[in-house]
Amino acid sequence: MPRLTADTLRLAVAGEGSAPGRLRGFAYDRAGVSPGIVHLGIGAFHRAHMAVYVDDILASDPSWGIVGASLRRPDTRDALAPQDGLYTVAVRDAAGTTCRVIGAVLEILDAGTQRHRLLALMADPAIRIVSLTVTEKGYCHDPATGEIDPNHPDIVHDLAHPHEPVSAPGLIVEALARRRASGIPPFTVMSCDNLPANGRTTARIVTRLAALRDPGLGRHVAETVAFPSTMVDRIVPATTDADRQLVRDLTGLDDAWPIMTEPFSQWVIEDRFPAGRPAFEAVGAQLVADVEPFELMKLRMLNGSHSTIAYLGYLGGYQYVAQAIADPAIGRLIHGLMTEEVMPTLPMKRAELEAYRDRLLERFANPALQHRTWQIAMDGSQKLPQRLLGSISDRLAQGEGFERLALGVAAWMRYVTGSDENGQPIEVKDPLAARLRAIADAAGRDAGALADGLLGVSEIFGTDLPANAAFRRAVVGHLGSLFAVGALATVAKLA
Repeated sequence: MPRLTADTLRLAVAGEGSAPGRLRGFAYDRAGVSPGIVHLGIGAFHRAHMAVYVDDILASDPSWGIVGASLRRPDTRDALAPQDGLYTVAVRDAAGTTCRVIGAVLEILDAGTQRHRLLALMADPAIRIVSLTVTEKGYCHDPATGEIDPNHPDIVHDLAHPHEPVSAPGLIVEALARRRASGIPPFTVMSCDNLPANGRTTARIVTRLAALRDPGLGRHVAETVAFPSTMVDRIVPATTDADRQLVRDLTGLDDAWPIMTEPFSQWVIEDRFPAGRPAFEAVGAQLVADVEPFELMKLRMLNGSHSTIAYLGYLGGYQYVAQAIADPAIGRLIHGLMTEEVMPTLPMKRAELEAYRDRLLERFANPALQHRTWQIAMDGSQKLPQRLLGSISDRLAQGEGFERLALGVAAWMRYVTGSDENGQPIEVKDPLAARLRAIADAAGRDAGALADGLLGVSEIFGTDLPANAAFRRAVVGHLGSLFAVGALATVAKLA
C-alpha cells in the first residue's frame, strides 16, 4: 500500500487510488504557503485542533503555515517527514469515520538536534506567532502558584546556558532576545494548553525567566510581548495500530501517524495579536476580550469530569471513557458533579452551562472514540489543582457540599498507589510518580495516612486545603471506601 505523500494524495483525491472518493485533501497550493507560526510541542492535540483551523485559512491567506517543533523526542518528525509533513485527521462518531489530510504543517523540527535552526526561525520576522501545547509540565512551573520553578532542572540549565535552551520558556526567551538585538518586533506567544489563565501564566513564567537572565530583557518582554489566553477543546485519543489500519482501509494510503478525534471542536481566543494573526474567526474560532469564563467552564466541567471518570473508571475496570460513562452510577455521578457542585462556581448563565453539560455527556458517550482512561489519568499531579481543587475551594467558600469532587481527589490518591483493585500494577505516568509512590508505600492501605501524606505535597494542594478539616474528612472517607469496597461500589453509594 502506498505511503501518504503529496504525490499519492493527489492520486487518491482524484479517484485514482485504491479507495477513490474516501479522502478529502486541502484546497490550496501548498507550494505557495510560507511559515508564519512556530508551534512548540507538536503532539496529537495540536494536529487535531489548531492545525486544522489554520488549514482552513490557508486558501485565503497562505502566509500562516506552521513549522512544528518536538521538544523531547523526534517521533513526530520521524513519522511525518517521509510523508511531506502530511497526516490524516479521522473524525469518528456513531455514524462512521470521515478522513481529511492536513497540509498546514510545513515542517517539523527536533529541538534536541535542530535547536539552532529552530531558534533562527523563531527570530525570523516572518514568524508572528509562537504557540505552545507542551502540557502543564512543559512550563517548568509550580502548578499550585503558577510561578516559574527556578530549581527546575531545565530552568537551571537555561539560565546557565541561555543560548542553548532546552525548555519551552527558554526557547521563547532566547528567540525574543535575538529579535530584540536585531531590532525585530516580538512575536505573539499563544498558549493552547489547559492551564488556568494560560496566557497570563505563560507571561508570568517567560517574563520572570527573561528577568532572571537579564533585567533589561525582562522589562522588554513585559512591555512589548502579547500573551493572549485561549480555551481549547477537542477530545483526541492516542492513536493505536487498529486506528492506523482503519485509516489504511478507508483511504488506501499508509499514514504512520494519523489522528483520531471527535466532530466537536472549540477554540476561544483573546484578540491580542500586535504582530498580526490569521482570520481565526472566519473558520469557527471565537475571538473575545476575556477568555477566563470559557476557560474556567471547560477546566472544571470537561476536564474535572474527565479526570474523575478516568480514575474511577480505570479502578473500576473500564478501559475507555465511553464504557465508564455508560455505567449508570458513573453517569449519574458525573451529571451530579457538574450540575450540583461545579456549575454553581461558574460565572455564566445557567442555561448556557446546562447546554454545555449535556453536550459533554454526549461527547463522553461517543462509542467510536476510544479515549483510554489511562491516558487521561496521566500527569494528575499537574492537573488536579485546575480541574478539581479550584472547584472544591470555591464550594468551601460558599459553604456548600463537594462530595463528588472529593471522590475524584480520593480516586486519584487510590490510583497513584500503583496497584489496582486486583493487585495488578498500574503504570502511573506523572512527573512526581516516584515521590507519590514512596508516600503510598509508606502509608499502605491506611486511608488517613495516605491522604495526609499526599495532602502534604504542597506543589499540588498548597496549604489551605490540607488544613481544612471538612476537606480532609471527605477525602479520607472516600479513600477508605475505595480500599474497602472498590470504585464501582463507592460510586454506587454516592450516585
